[in-house]
Amino acid sequence: MCGICGYVDLKDEDRIDRNVLLSMINVLEHRGPDDTGYHIERNIALGFSRLSIVDLEGGHQPLNNENDTIFLICNGEIFNYKELKKELIEKGHTFRSKCDVEVILHLYEEYDTDFINYLNGQFAFVIYDSRKKKFICARDNVGIAPFYYTVVDKMFIFGSEIKAILQNPYVKRQIDLTGLDQIMNFPGMASPRTLFKNIKSLEPGHFLSVDRTHGIVNTEYWDLIYQKEDEKEEIHDEEYYIEHLNDLLTKSVKRRLQADVPVGFYLSGGLDSALIAGKIYEVGEGIQRNSYSVDFNDKSISEGKYQRLMAGKVNSIHHEIRFDLNSIADRIKKAVYHSESALKESYNTASLALSSAARSDNVKVILTGEGADELFGGYIGYRFDQLKSNQKQNQPMTAELKRENEIREQLWGDENFLYEKYHYSYSQKVRELYSKEANAVYDEFNCYKHPLINKERIKDVSIFNKRSYVDFKLRMGDHLLTDHGDRMALANSVEARYPFLDKDVIEFVKKIPTSMKLKAYKEKYILKRTAEKVVPMEIIKRPKFAFVAPGSSDLLKMNNEYFMDLLSYEKIKRQGIFNADTIERYKKQYLKDGFKLNVPYDDDMLIIALTFNIFLDQFGINSLS
Repeated sequence: MCGICGYVDLKDEDRIDRNVLLSMINVLEHRGPDDTGYHIERNIALGFSRLSIVDLEGGHQPLNNENDTIFLICNGEIFNYKELKKELIEKGHTFRSKCDVEVILHLYEEYDTDFINYLNGQFAFVIYDSRKKKFICARDNVGIAPFYYTVVDKMFIFGSEIKAILQNPYVKRQIDLTGLDQIMNFPGMASPRTLFKNIKSLEPGHFLSVDRTHGIVNTEYWDLIYQKEDEKEEIHDEEYYIEHLNDLLTKSVKRRLQADVPVGFYLSGGLDSALIAGKIYEVGEGIQRNSYSVDFNDKSISEGKYQRLMAGKVNSIHHEIRFDLNSIADRIKKAVYHSESALKESYNTASLALSSAARSDNVKVILTGEGADELFGGYIGYRFDQLKSNQKQNQPMTAELKRENEIREQLWGDENFLYEKYHYSYSQKVRELYSKEANAVYDEFNCYKHPLINKERIKDVSIFNKRSYVDFKLRMGDHLLTDHGDRMALANSVEARYPFLDKDVIEFVKKIPTSMKLKAYKEKYILKRTAEKVVPMEIIKRPKFAFVAPGSSDLLKMNNEYFMDLLSYEKIKRQGIFNADTIERYKKQYLKDGFKLNVPYDDDMLIIALTFNIFLDQFGINSLS
């Protein structure tokens, strides 16, 4: 993974400044410390910051085709590039490098924009076709690689991170209150929303066509489309699914071990990372690899026993990072800076520590287990749905329930679908946290009134698949893979790869009957059966354990002057977004002797306010204007 950035003058008025482009590239140096490159014409500027992983000597970007008419900058990896390259050479294409992403150029020449469907990888790229004066900007199907953009005075400006866009003098730094409200109410923000007004995140599975004639056209090329409930389902026996899933995961891991640099992996102590570790060991040809874990001193959230068990099973060189409140406090500013967002939890700091440890061992690539919970039903909501479907529902209709049903219908197109919390009652709690000034315009930024998902995609699908789709959109792409994944890894120049999110794996898992994913209230049943060959039963049989880190109540009890100042009455009042009296009330509650948040099940109402104020300081934003 690398960093890409640039801008395009759609007015054709010669407004490109080389120094601006260099500033955009420089602020992405953490994503790519190994090399930089750029291409400038009268009205275009393309910038690149490289993390060298494949073809260390020959992968300089921007890349161009044989006759120098098409240019490419790409952040990411194409895992099926060897097969694609072989086919393209047979069709007469000539390659200049051994770099995996060069196939993108030649696929575009061969298939125009249809070429994106041939790619199996994690990527965000920009193609400039000088013959057509046209740009193609794309993000991978599940959103592993981020891509941000804005348009100001017909200047199209883009970057792998928003901080690159902010280097452009055309861009103003303003807060998007709907983005903040999404963080308050859901796992995180959902593309195209960001916390910066007028700066968008390209949705996973989408590409942009940009030219002077048509402006910016956003096209969806992939989505997680589940079968309708009334469609006939092809069902095989258990062994069929175990065999095929095992084969696809093996291939996926092999693809993600492709690198000309050392590759390691994370171990959380749970099933998903353990299965990936087991697969790495199975296909690793005797190579001993580095593994990394965070373990907390607090025994109630420690998973060290299971991390060490799996590390021993796969004979890895294991690195255990002991974590405490000081570890969080030391890293939280950096976590917010790289996330470019307020945070709902402090565990991004643990992710920073993991990538820092990997980088110190010169490990540039890490395999990790994200994605399985959303595909195989790993969260408690899936079990709740099954329990609810087996019980008679006889809830009296109250005014509050009526409002709740209206919100669910608005969000999901289904008043019976409960996603994580009761939205109406929780929104009242959130509004108490907002200031009088913010509440005066609440109806304008209320995130319930802005589309979150394509409701047609979950119409008439099973409740399991409905939840899986929503988790993919609201939890996966812009939270787990972006602020928690890409940002925390690349902050230390490390690339994270996700075998469960291989395109072929996802397409197969979509067809596995839900009864084999959640069986008799047992989550991830078929995945556990698949893991039996490579993961100790002690890990397979352990209950689902959410990876958590201490919350704001613990941080405040440190009596850290910086944290207390961030939440001081005067500062909250001056910034005008939160209600200073409500913040004071929560502070008194959180500071009481014996009070402790049960993260992640209790709502940590102060962590967002705390990290939002860090965000304002980090990016020099002083008000709502």
